[in-house]
Amino acid sequence: MEKFWAYLKTRQFRNTILLVIATVITIVLVAFFSLSSYTRHGEGIPVPKLKGLNVDRAMELLKEQGFNYKIDSVYVPDQAPGAIVEQDPDAGTNVKEGRTIYLTMVTQLAPNVSLPDLLTNESIYREAVATLSNYGLKIGDTTYTSDIARDRVLEMRYNGQVIKPGTKIPKGSKIDLVLGNGEGASEVDIPELTDLDLDAAKFAIRGAKLTIGTITYQGTITDSTNVVVVSQSPMRSDSLSKTSIGTRINLVVSQGQALPNESN
Repeated sequence: MEKFWAYLKTRQFRNTILLVIATVITIVLVAFFSLSSYTRHGEGIPVPKLKGLNVDRAMELLKEQGFNYKIDSVYVPDQAPGAIVEQDPDAGTNVKEGRTIYLTMVTQLAPNVSLPDLLTNESIYREAVATLSNYGLKIGDTTYTSDIARDRVLEMRYNGQVIKPGTKIPKGSKIDLVLGNGEGASEVDIPELTDLDLDAAKFAIRGAKLTIGTITYQGTITDSTNVVVVSQSPMRSDSLSKTSIGTRINLVVSQGQALPNESN
């Protein structure tokens, strides 16, 4: 043991340690510079600026410069379909020929969303704007009709047609609203709806400038196309024949009588 400790203090041992350290450093430096040279560090082809271009033009540029590409799509309102909105790597980045460039383009077709229910909750215009925006929809034209509540949503229309809550429409679409004007003092006759089929009753309610209220189904319904009104509220009577424009008419309906067999 004493000889070992004595050896550690000799110049030969110190020279050996220094030689080992120098060898390790030399190997690391050689490996570093060799790897840099092998990978052509800092060299390459700059990625072209693709954001804002049409996808066909972007693919053409990448092919010309020897790049591969992969394309994903996303829906972006108010952006032209087919436009590139993201690229990876960024423009100007030096990469090797044959590198895959990842692109994100605006989808050609907007995804469908369900039209929210603005009628059951008697939403007013301000609430309707916020709700439609949350669903990715926009407010189109607004028109007013007689109703006791100011700015209450009475109808929703898409492309000129009345649509119901839950209808699937493209995201970003404009929804036209029919709102109440708050002038509910004028009155109209209460229509007689008992024994009418449901579609005819709805038509009569709208024609009288009234609003369809709650529809309650009574008993078992086996044929939804053959449903009749059994009662209404308010109901026309000797003491009550008129109601304010825009009043909600609630209906109770039940299964209609079976239609006669045409073969008989």
